[in-house]
Amino acid sequence: MTAQATIIENNFPIVIVGTGFSGIAMAVMLQKAGIDSFTILEKAQDIGGTWRDNTYPGAACDVPSHLYSFSFEPKTDWSRAFSPQAEIKSYLDHCVDKYHIRQKIRFGCEVTGAEFEESTGTWTVSFKEKGRHKKLTARAFILGNGALSTPADPDIKGLKDFKGDMFHSARWNHDVDLTGKKVAVIGTGASAIQIIPELGKIVDKLEVFQRTAPWVLPKPDRNMSGIEKRLFSAVPSTRWLHRAYIYWRNEALATGFVVDPRLMKGLEFIGRNYLRYAVKDPILRAKLAPNFTIGCKRMLLSNSYYQTLVQPHVDVVTDGIESITEQGIKTRNGIEHKVDAIVLATGFMVTNYLSRLNIKGLQGADLNTAMTEQREHYLGITVSKFPNMFLMMGPNTGLGHNSMVFMIEAQARYVVKCIEALRDKQLTYMDVREEAQHEYTQDVQQRLQKSVWASGCQSWYLSEDGHNGAAWPGFTWQYWLATRRLDLKAYHQVYAPEYQTEVVNV
Repeated sequence: MTAQATIIENNFPIVIVGTGFSGIAMAVMLQKAGIDSFTILEKAQDIGGTWRDNTYPGAACDVPSHLYSFSFEPKTDWSRAFSPQAEIKSYLDHCVDKYHIRQKIRFGCEVTGAEFEESTGTWTVSFKEKGRHKKLTARAFILGNGALSTPADPDIKGLKDFKGDMFHSARWNHDVDLTGKKVAVIGTGASAIQIIPELGKIVDKLEVFQRTAPWVLPKPDRNMSGIEKRLFSAVPSTRWLHRAYIYWRNEALATGFVVDPRLMKGLEFIGRNYLRYAVKDPILRAKLAPNFTIGCKRMLLSNSYYQTLVQPHVDVVTDGIESITEQGIKTRNGIEHKVDAIVLATGFMVTNYLSRLNIKGLQGADLNTAMTEQREHYLGITVSKFPNMFLMMGPNTGLGHNSMVFMIEAQARYVVKCIEALRDKQLTYMDVREEAQHEYTQDVQQRLQKSVWASGCQSWYLSEDGHNGAAWPGFTWQYWLATRRLDLKAYHQVYAPEYQTEVVNV
């Protein structure tokens, strides 16, 4: 069924992609601004994004609970200082239901692309639902699918040859019982260091295939006391002070990340002492000793990772992987490690997470080309030649020291300002100026050259040619400051005296 509708204040169709923290924050911020004409497209049958998909054993957050939550929806009764996956998923369900967002979500809708129509200032969003190809027309198109939405399979010869059970950490197969089995874990990143201690408790043999030894620090995790929970509930100011304390403590780390990497030496001292304390065997300790500046790759927190690796039924394999065989993993020294199951803890497609989407802007501009070749953007939110399109957790907004939820809220508030400008000024579209985008991107890249990410390591922050399109090169309060108001001078503002658009209901 189709219907003609004039774009007025109460009829401004918006499409949001994804129901993780980004999509939920965007929906709530729009509602708070009095805008409820949005539809959320979710490829899965449930909300939650990363915290829906990552259900592997030991899954938990490495940002403190009271900071890894929305400022507009505080939770007083977090069970632990660092929340487990199920509790975060439950919190997101609570937010969706409290703010009546669920009825705005179309589940089982996988977005495949979008195309901008210049004459009407609208996006035609293409998606698949129940095997059928469908479309929606929107005045604003918001991508909240995030960089941690697409698992990255390793580029290893013979990956499909293995006859046993093999799955990615973000697609954990709970039907497979690994108790008493011989299991290999490929990767030693943030997911792996949570999975490995849990597997170490149940498997007969565990082999950890490590390419680069990570920096691991003790995790200051604990149960939240009943007194704390009651106090946070009865006296909201104490909860706010606790959150502020965590925020500024974490924010102080940015001095080492983006001001002077030499300031990371203190954390390196803690990390080396922790390794020395936990691993007595000098040979194993040498394998686990990082050889890069802490923070260049993601810092990891665990109180059980090293403690698992020292156990007699666990081996750390540092010989490079040559191939996957029918029975296991063959390393470059010619040894075949026969196992019953392989866990791919190999991370996500961070720098090219939009590659599966076919998004066309003005004059047929391709978003993938813009992101991988031109690599310019404005605030990590808008991209020239893609009017009325907004990215959440876009390029150069990632963090290594603080909570992404803080950044997400800043982005959502900025996007609302853009949509209000489109609506109230009756713009056909607004498109960030190339010169404003270029100036902003050049500034970001220049600042990154002084950061810890430019200290010489290879990490998911960097593309194959060394370009950092992931990290934010400053304090998070600086990003909040940059996004707190909308500078319309940075945008081409295209007006139309009166226009209509077709709203497609499918």
